[in-house]
Amino acid sequence: MKTAIALIDGEHYLPVTKAALEKIAQDYDLKAAVFIGGTEKIADESELAGLGVEIVKESSSAEAMEDKEQAVESLIKALEIFKPELVIDLSDEPVLDYTKRFTLASIALKHGVSYRGADFLFNPPRLENILNKPSIAIIGTGKRVGKTAVSAYISRLLKKDFNPVVLAMGRGGPTEPEILEGDKLDLTPQYLLEQSRQGKHAASDYYEDALMSRVRTIGCRRAGGGLAGQPFISNVLEGAKKANGLDNDLVILEGSGSAIPPVKADKNILVIGAYQNLQDIGGYFGPYRLMIADLIVITMCEEPQASPGKIQQLLEVINNVNPAVPVVLTVFRPAPLQKIAGRKVLVATTAKDGLEKIKSHLEQQHGAQVVAITNQLSNRPLLLEAIKAAGDFDVLLTELKAAAVDVATSTALDLGKEVVYMDNNPVSAFENDLDSAVLKLVQNLV
Repeated sequence: MKTAIALIDGEHYLPVTKAALEKIAQDYDLKAAVFIGGTEKIADESELAGLGVEIVKESSSAEAMEDKEQAVESLIKALEIFKPELVIDLSDEPVLDYTKRFTLASIALKHGVSYRGADFLFNPPRLENILNKPSIAIIGTGKRVGKTAVSAYISRLLKKDFNPVVLAMGRGGPTEPEILEGDKLDLTPQYLLEQSRQGKHAASDYYEDALMSRVRTIGCRRAGGGLAGQPFISNVLEGAKKANGLDNDLVILEGSGSAIPPVKADKNILVIGAYQNLQDIGGYFGPYRLMIADLIVITMCEEPQASPGKIQQLLEVINNVNPAVPVVLTVFRPAPLQKIAGRKVLVATTAKDGLEKIKSHLEQQHGAQVVAITNQLSNRPLLLEAIKAAGDFDVLLTELKAAAVDVATSTALDLGKEVVYMDNNPVSAFENDLDSAVLKLVQNLV
């Protein structure tokens, strides 16, 4: 029989709560009831003794009975004491609103415990403990937060002292996990285009990591993503088994969008886009991702993506959920893989905003003459139109993602233009230092 604890409140008439607990006890091994607040139908918590089950509560004061933090503290205490397999939520509004309920569910999932209510069931992502070498996971709170750029940067940083392999999953990954020897292959535009014409998604993350960092990568696929990050299907476990057989001494697991690789990592780095809606970070299962993070990297910490006030609000959200986690603030700066000084350049990117900053950096720091810039790299029809409308240019400078190969590279080469790929370097902002934070995280792993 599955072990369980129940969440109860003071907004239910106690005989009703008792009857519900007795019903639960018929189907589960009910270890305790966790009182999470409410005073409408009970005058004092001592009345809970008549429920016939052990009660967990953090405080008996009237103020605490209305305090939202009490529910969090009480649930954590019960999870640590009883180590149940399931939390059953018998509470309701007004004690639990939607945001608070997802916070409690996030706490349960962080402890590897399922969370069930009247019409929902949330299970923790299944993370298989199968890697035979140290590992870090780089996961994100959504698509286009710069996760792959951060992963590539960290790979370059760590290969100075370690021998990492990147295990990346994507929505365009191969049927069977595929190894790319990024330090040996000549990943030219022509090579990538040939891969694309063979039916491969040659702008998939494992190609990008291999090209930008020149490390060995393993490409995997996934489809679907649950609210807490579980892929519906993937071949990442097979990819992890391949990683076990290689001579690399560190595995970097890279998530896809907000999906989390279904393999247990020793440490988790969470990438957040400063432009993202605060509700997506502090609500739903954003708190779960914040809770499992050992380091948080916030990208695009500048206007127009995010104002100083928005960044401060984001930091407050993080601090309310996981005050102990180190946080690094960064901005992206384009980094062409070849010299483009003196060339007339058409730039293709997925960046939603900040195109003027990209243009200015390429002109001032790399000596390019940017004649046109498009952010339609993920929209094939509009990208094709933008290239054809760009006028006279010598070089197509593009990120390696979305339609960078099958549309951008193919069209530019057909026009007789040179193609140069562009990395996006996360540059530490303010007083943070990304390098030292990453090295500190992994220093005891290898």
